[in-house]
Amino acid sequence: MTVLITGANRGIGNALFDGYTMRGTKTLGTHRGPQGGAMLQLDVTDPASQCALATQMKGEPVDLLVCNAGVNLDKGQKLESGYPAAMWEATFAANVTGAFMTIQSMLSNLRLSKAPKIAIISSQLGSQTIASGGGYIYNASKAAVLNVGRNLAVDLAPEGFAVGIYHPGWVRTDMGGVAADISMQQSADGLMARFDALCVKTTGCFENWDGRPHPY
Repeated sequence: MTVLITGANRGIGNALFDGYTMRGTKTLGTHRGPQGGAMLQLDVTDPASQCALATQMKGEPVDLLVCNAGVNLDKGQKLESGYPAAMWEATFAANVTGAFMTIQSMLSNLRLSKAPKIAIISSQLGSQTIASGGGYIYNASKAAVLNVGRNLAVDLAPEGFAVGIYHPGWVRTDMGGVAADISMQQSADGLMARFDALCVKTTGCFENWDGRPHPY
């Protein structure tokens, strides 16, 4: 089994990378920095970088692609004067377009797997049912990537793909802050269990890190 995780150099992505490595799974990670070891260079927002990764990975099966890379740029913005257009563009480029382009880039690799899986890290803040207010750009981007995942689940089901979308919990990372509910290890362990359980029958699911179904 081969797992490829984007944004694997820090936070939840790094915890997932370490978790799969400890299992003995062939684990590849991407980040924007220089390539080194099992870390491949990828700027998810850059089509040329995506093309370079696809070329580098040509012919290598990927059984599980975890689209984890993302940004949260609009903390502290004021409704009356904040949320500039450039911030919308940068956030959607990373959190939505970047995830979609990564899936496009790795489709041929996933098709070499007998049971290909795609896991998209979204957030409870992308839920339409439990909108929290504020965070307009980040929340909208997570709602958008949830929608992307749901549509991919429909389109790829005939090929035997399983696509899952996940809320990783409120995690003590640089993004989540020190007051968050759970550790990176707890989140990673829970997410790995979710990815293990993901199958064609559950494709399109939106779940919490602990297995509870999440409202859309």
